[in-house]
Amino acid sequence: MKKLSFFVILIFCAPVFVWAQTGKVFETRTVKSDILKMDRKYSIYLPAGYDESDRSYPVLYLLHGSGDDHTGWVQFGQVQNIADRVIAEGSAGPMIIVMPDANTGQRGYFNVIQGNFNYEDFFFKELIPHIEKTYRVRSERRYRAVSGLSMGGGGTIFYALHQPDVFAAAAPLSASTGNWDMDQFKQRTRNNPATSRLSDKQMEDFFHRHSIESIIKNASEEELKKIKSIRWYISNGDDDFLYEGNARMHILFRQNEIPHEFRIKDGGHTWTYWRMELPLVMEFVAKSFMQH
Repeated sequence: MKKLSFFVILIFCAPVFVWAQTGKVFETRTVKSDILKMDRKYSIYLPAGYDESDRSYPVLYLLHGSGDDHTGWVQFGQVQNIADRVIAEGSAGPMIIVMPDANTGQRGYFNVIQGNFNYEDFFFKELIPHIEKTYRVRSERRYRAVSGLSMGGGGTIFYALHQPDVFAAAAPLSASTGNWDMDQFKQRTRNNPATSRLSDKQMEDFFHRHSIESIIKNASEEELKKIKSIRWYISNGDDDFLYEGNARMHILFRQNEIPHEFRIKDGGHTWTYWRMELPLVMEFVAKSFMQH
């Protein structure tokens, strides 16, 4: 009888235990942007135990790709299930994951060349401060990381290169690596009715700001030191059409002695690949959050 009672207790307690290990995703929250003159949406994952404690957490900014929005990593990337599992297994400690909405047509994560829609300014000057004011987030650089796929992989690269003192780790996946040839960039810009009247200097300034090669080449010794202090994880599928830019980034980083992990794995430009990589990204950035 005692054994039966113990068995019954286990049955009734087990669902409670499982529930207690589950984080929460809030799919659509908003932040007012004076820079963009609109409200912008974001999704957020809060780890298990967030509501029951006063603990502050490290944060991973997780960026979606072109054609998606803030719900992409929630709906297709299965961020809640993956994050819950990775944290429960101990591969990464509890963290907050912020997924901003950059579904802005061709403008993406950057300040546009015309200067009238500055999403990158919004991200650093309004979104990050909003997150750190609204949630219990560790605000030191060592507790902040960025990752993303495709267009969001490009956002990851350039956010880390533009602001290397903000992020401890950067993990671009299947990244759109930006412009490598200035003449081609100028030609595309001139052929676009929205940008055809821009001066050569405007085009050149924009190109250099969004060229990995230019940023590394023109970086001061102190800036390059900061870039080298970031923990880089670069991953791309062997069937991904963006493989060349990622391979060139790897070579450029090697030539300039920028420490990084570079991974080419079986897969394409697909959610199957990115879901496979998310646990590894979480494990990788978590090492930046820990004392060694």
